[in-house]
Amino acid sequence: MPKTSARLLSLLSLLQARRDWPGALLAERLDISPRTVRRDVDRLRELGYPIVAFKGPDGGYRLDAGTELPPLLFDDEQAVALAIALQIATTTGAGIEEAAARALNTVRQVMPARLRRRIDTLQVTAVERSANLPDPQVDSSVLMALSAAVHAREVLRFDYTPASPPAEDDNGVQTPPRRVQPHHLVTWGGRWYLVAWDLDREDWRTFRADRIIPRTPTGPRFTPRELPGGEVAAFVASRFRGSDGSGDWPCRGEVILDLPAAAVSRYTRYGVVEELGPDRCRLVLGSWSWPGLAATIGRFDADFEVVGPAELKDAFAHLARRYANAATDRPATPPSIP
Repeated sequence: MPKTSARLLSLLSLLQARRDWPGALLAERLDISPRTVRRDVDRLRELGYPIVAFKGPDGGYRLDAGTELPPLLFDDEQAVALAIALQIATTTGAGIEEAAARALNTVRQVMPARLRRRIDTLQVTAVERSANLPDPQVDSSVLMALSAAVHAREVLRFDYTPASPPAEDDNGVQTPPRRVQPHHLVTWGGRWYLVAWDLDREDWRTFRADRIIPRTPTGPRFTPRELPGGEVAAFVASRFRGSDGSGDWPCRGEVILDLPAAAVSRYTRYGVVEELGPDRCRLVLGSWSWPGLAATIGRFDADFEVVGPAELKDAFAHLARRYANAATDRPATPPSIP
């Protein structure tokens, strides 16, 4: 049998989940006797929770509405987790920023003084996207509609607004709505995306949620396909890297850097860093292009040796000529590599 404090928390959670609970069903769910249920209900009442009993063949209990709630039964770890989640929620772009701030304030007010002091000392700064980048907001109703379609496994129809105005045919008719089998709703780089199988294009697609206008009703149910690679995180990462869904970058190279591995790994999100000595390390890194990869490696501001491949060496030579021209104000040399 669980300890009394844990049992009380479980009982309160059940009472909050539905309006009426028969006493026998509560006892069965908690694996305790009906007598213990009555004692635990009395304890919750002493803590200030407005629990009323109702009579009848299935007599039981109900958590009644009250003007004030007593301190919530959160342990320290739950309180910290809740505070962090609500503070970060103010910059999710999900259209719930103000509601999250109000929720944090409400939760703080009903917590015991000990937990309230701990939350007050926890100040999380969620850094928003750069001011020179778009910061799209997604209506929470759109997120709920997308999530519901994913959960119900129902074909979703929606209008999709691209970066440029919607294309129109010669008759002035806008592009027809997209039809997809929605699989996952994800966040990436401060934006929300829908991962889905496009029924018309017969391929996997990622759609920005802030550009989706769902249509109702949803379509028929479907049997989910398996994502390439099996994991949504790897699939989404590969799409944003510009690869074919295999999870790898289209351009990958290897260099030896005259820097400690610890210093390089702090600024390497997707690469592999191997320590070769106190001030040397091996770096294997990918990018969407060879010049892009060369420029990324160059930002470490240290001497290095290119292990391979030849395309990476050519990219460094290409950038060297470009930088030399920029330094001497000479006309730029035509690009020699794509």
